[in-house]
Amino acid sequence: MTRWKVVYLKPVAMLRELPETLLQKRILLVGSGRMGTALLNGWRKAGFASDRFMVNEPNPTEALIVDIRDINPSEAALLASPPDIVVLAVKPQYADEVLPPLVPFLTPKTLVVSLVAGLSLNDLSDLLGHHPSIIRTMPNTPAAIGLGMTALIAASEVSKDQRDDATHLMQAVGQAVWLDEEKQMDAVTAISGSGPAYLFHMAEAMTSAAINLGLSDELAAQLAIQTIVGAAGMMGEEGAEPAKLRRDVASPAGTTEAALDVLMSEQMGMTSIIRRATQAAAQRSRELSSSKKSGS
Repeated sequence: MTRWKVVYLKPVAMLRELPETLLQKRILLVGSGRMGTALLNGWRKAGFASDRFMVNEPNPTEALIVDIRDINPSEAALLASPPDIVVLAVKPQYADEVLPPLVPFLTPKTLVVSLVAGLSLNDLSDLLGHHPSIIRTMPNTPAAIGLGMTALIAASEVSKDQRDDATHLMQAVGQAVWLDEEKQMDAVTAISGSGPAYLFHMAEAMTSAAINLGLSDELAAQLAIQTIVGAAGMMGEEGAEPAKLRRDVASPAGTTEAALDVLMSEQMGMTSIIRRATQAAAQRSRELSSSKKSGS
């Protein structure tokens, strides 16, 4: 039987205070779209003052942040007060244009934390003038409500203190885990990076099924969405095991078991579908990384 190592899902930011040394550091956030904004909001809730941030938005039409004083700071301002941490939250297609101009503002002590999908540590180093202190991350969209899941991998030159800073930053919006190898990032992308979309689609599918069974659109959506939210909350309880929770719902020869006979069938069941789906996502992640390396 599969054994599950379950982590309590209450937002870590609610359980820990950020170190004062980190709260005093200056952060340049490059990219203020959905993920950049989610991170910034989480950091401020965790104790960062707004004046600790500068925001550089290469595509102003995508900016969602409006209440930070230093939006698109001048080169003179960045040179006069270099950031301690640079967080890259831009889309991959902007990387070649946006990253190289940052090099003059990076000091030997600057930590770069990248959220840019598909860019390896080597890719980032090349674009940033071979800057040594780079951490690559893969967060997901529940970071917007403090329930994110972020995986991190660091270049060999990154210090323990810098790793700790990155851990604290990502824990401010949820959970953070460190990977042993960078190649694991493709699997992380397939599971937690893309994973929220799978659950959203499941809500769509359950809503459609409820309508097919005769319920109104509004009632179908309410039942489907709250059922998923409630079940996720139960899995978030300390010590919960998904398999046990499933068994607790399914009475022998009952309605749930009848449905699970379909969902758990060996060839066409959910396990098979999710495996195929995540394999496709991981393969696409590898392809995107390879296309970047080849310059195509």
